[in-house]
Amino acid sequence: MRDRDLLDALVDFLRKNYYKNLADVIAKDEKALQVDFSLIDKYSPDIADLILEKPEETLKIFEEAVEQIDLPEKKKVKIRLFNLPESSKIRIRNIRSEHLGKLLCVDGIVKRASEIRPEVSEIVFQCGECGEKIIVLQTEKEKTLVYPNMCDNCKSKRGFKVLEQKLYDARWIAIEEPFEITTGERPSEIMVYLKEDLTSPKMQTKTDPGNRIKVIGVLKEVPRRTSKGGKTRQMEILIDANNIESTQTEWEELVITPEEEKMIKEMASDPKIYDKLVASLAPSMYGLDVVKLAIVLQFFGGVAKVLKDDTRIRGDIHILIVGDPAVGKSQLLKLASQMMPRGKYVSGKGVTGAGLTAAVVRDEQFLGGWVLEAGALVLANNSLIGIDEFDKMEKSDQVAMHEAMSLQQISIAKASIVATLPARTAVLAGANPKYSRFDPYMPIGDQVDIPETLLSRFDVKFALKDIPNPEVDEKMVDHVLKSRHFAEDAMKPLIDLDLFKKYVAYARMHCKPILTEGAAKKLKEFYLTMRGSSISGERQAVAITMRQYEALIRLAEASAKVQLREFVTEEDADRAIEIMKYSLRQFGFDEKTGTFDIDKAEGGMSSSQRSKIKIILDLIAELEKTFGKNIPLDDLKKKALESGVDDVDQMIRKMKDEGVIFEPKHGFIQKI
Repeated sequence: MRDRDLLDALVDFLRKNYYKNLADVIAKDEKALQVDFSLIDKYSPDIADLILEKPEETLKIFEEAVEQIDLPEKKKVKIRLFNLPESSKIRIRNIRSEHLGKLLCVDGIVKRASEIRPEVSEIVFQCGECGEKIIVLQTEKEKTLVYPNMCDNCKSKRGFKVLEQKLYDARWIAIEEPFEITTGERPSEIMVYLKEDLTSPKMQTKTDPGNRIKVIGVLKEVPRRTSKGGKTRQMEILIDANNIESTQTEWEELVITPEEEKMIKEMASDPKIYDKLVASLAPSMYGLDVVKLAIVLQFFGGVAKVLKDDTRIRGDIHILIVGDPAVGKSQLLKLASQMMPRGKYVSGKGVTGAGLTAAVVRDEQFLGGWVLEAGALVLANNSLIGIDEFDKMEKSDQVAMHEAMSLQQISIAKASIVATLPARTAVLAGANPKYSRFDPYMPIGDQVDIPETLLSRFDVKFALKDIPNPEVDEKMVDHVLKSRHFAEDAMKPLIDLDLFKKYVAYARMHCKPILTEGAAKKLKEFYLTMRGSSISGERQAVAITMRQYEALIRLAEASAKVQLREFVTEEDADRAIEIMKYSLRQFGFDEKTGTFDIDKAEGGMSSSQRSKIKIILDLIAELEKTFGKNIPLDDLKKKALESGVDDVDQMIRKMKDEGVIFEPKHGFIQKI
């Protein structure tokens, strides 16, 4: 097809399909027109094939066609294509030299990105000899400015002066294959070049690290440079982006129609809404109603507060689930992270501190110098992150979680980059007991490999126990058979996933409930009653601390958000108290003393253990008078058993681990 015929055909296509859209683009002072490729294919399959095979030349003619349209104002408008056919979609690892110069569609996750900087698109030079003006286009293939070879008028080859230059904004991003298509393989990556309207503030947010995007663009090659600045025979490939589509929904991009808003308000006024929301979260998993309710409240979150002294109190709720094998922890974490826009899921075995928080990497070829790479916690800002195998994380990586969970920010100071990144992220973590099964008689700190300081940052903790029970086991087996084989449709969530997301988004945007006197009184009475039991208890076990009181307020606020209420009621306080009681009963109840002990729940030493250690220390002091510093172990054990310490071996082992005593020689112990 001749260029003139192609131009006439494209003018006709635009008049028929995009005249009104073009007028709107120019009226709103926008720089690009979004064109549906399937409409071009319907209009003329030959033109569609030409765009795929020779995109650069065809798109230039397409932009010329825009200028031919009679519009109130003449402006340059870029053509941005979307909805490409399946044949043009390709995996990054399958890109070959045959695809050079063709239009492709690639799916990937942004791994790192450069800053947006102006680049020169065109320079007007003046010949120093005759004054002739020479226009030289600058291509993205060359990193340095391109000068004229010689003056067309006087054939001079030197003395060119720069008269003027045209600039546009540009950015480099690296995208890699999504994790679900790279099982067992190293994900491939490719560089993408963005320019002009693709670097607008809105598009910048979409192309920041961590976002999943679809890139439509032309595959090009550039020479690979050596360390000395020379060029090699091997070429580097890149995609010159024509359009970027986001494949994940942001909070602000959730469009709630008036009909959906009406449905959300009707759902919020339903007294059974809490049960319906719980039934919509992993309906294929039997039971776990209290755990599911806590996760639903985590979706909605409490209200963050900034006090007069600039102290910030977080509103996000952190939850830890510790459980026996095969109780569905991983499935619950995965589903929960998928139900939140920007939600992320990672596994503790394969995550590093830099992968969770942030990293600084060097890239001279495209990005130029040191670049900040955001980790999963930063990418899930204002959302939720599910961290499975939390106890399997390296100790150094667990340290990185402290700041993120309490202050909700990530501080980084590496290679001249000093930054504080926001991480206002709710953490839903899963962990396995060290000895395979959860033991209610042991403190949680002895069962999971998580520091006490990190355990205390979780608002609520749950233990999922696999206890044989004929009645429950039969119900569970029936539920599995129904959900997977005989009644799959009956296991659909009561509330559609899209509506669920919009419900959460609407509540988070429009609802900031205030604590009422009645609700505050209820929470205060529960807190003081629990604290009172600590004072009256014989062994001084602390039942609850201020951290749990703040968690109660957050849970009550989240409960009020579910029904879009302006105030937190006593009913919300009761719901928060029930969840907290359930959590404390599982982790903070000391079976030996029959009292609630928060130290047991937060990984510290329980009050009963502390009292036994005190008895042993008193016995050591007494035996030192007889035996001197080196005390026979058998004598100490005998005295301890007489004093009521039944698990003396365990207590002595714990005292050795804590560095209170040591064994100078076999069969003897000495106090440090």
